[in-house]
Amino acid sequence: MGDTVRRPVRPFTATVQAYLAHLHAAGFSDAPIPLGLDDQGREVLSFVPGEVPREPLPPYTAGEEVLVELARLIRRLHDAAHGWVPPADAAWGRTPGARNTTSTPDGEPLLVSHRDYCPGNVVFRNGLPAALIDFDLAKPTTRVDDLANALYYWAPLLHPEDRAPAFTDLDVPHRVALFADVYGMTMPQRLALVPAAAAMIHRFHVNMRAAADADPVFRRLWDEGVKDRLPRAEAWIHDQGPGISAQLVADR
Repeated sequence: MGDTVRRPVRPFTATVQAYLAHLHAAGFSDAPIPLGLDDQGREVLSFVPGEVPREPLPPYTAGEEVLVELARLIRRLHDAAHGWVPPADAAWGRTPGARNTTSTPDGEPLLVSHRDYCPGNVVFRNGLPAALIDFDLAKPTTRVDDLANALYYWAPLLHPEDRAPAFTDLDVPHRVALFADVYGMTMPQRLALVPAAAAMIHRFHVNMRAAADADPVFRRLWDEGVKDRLPRAEAWIHDQGPGISAQLVADR
């Protein structure tokens, strides 16, 4: 409506609005501005202009410059979120029936972050990532787990059979290392990344299977390919993880 988006209020809406307000106060402007509720009781957010790529991802999204800008965007988000203490009554979103939402420890304090960098949540301008939307799954997490989520979609940490055509033959270890360099990942974070990614993909598998039993939308996603894609991703990260880890720590 005009330059705003109206959404139904959910149990986590107030928490996410408080988080978004903090991000903007901390100087991170690449997310919706929370504008409270309208006279119909709906959540109001500023509209974030730009383009959201549809899947299968178009060729321009496979460029290294896209990965570079995404790493910079997430670093700015993490730096703005650092130190924010959620309200005592904070509520967080999750997928229906989720059984395991615990991030992999990385030896650093938790911070609230996005946790869902799927293409539909990344706004592009001039062919590059410029903003993030849909913070429904935001919650306290670790930096390394949040980065693993981004790399799952954009490196990508998927079996070649399940990638968009433009991503099929990419050098994933190189792309992960490039992302890590631009973000400024520490050595402990680099050592934790592949184990965190493997644990995350397993969580995806367990939680999506549970969601399929609890919600018809997730059942459709499961039946249309998730039930095959996630086991392949688990096997792929098991096989390719050592090579990714080696590239991450080479010459450091």
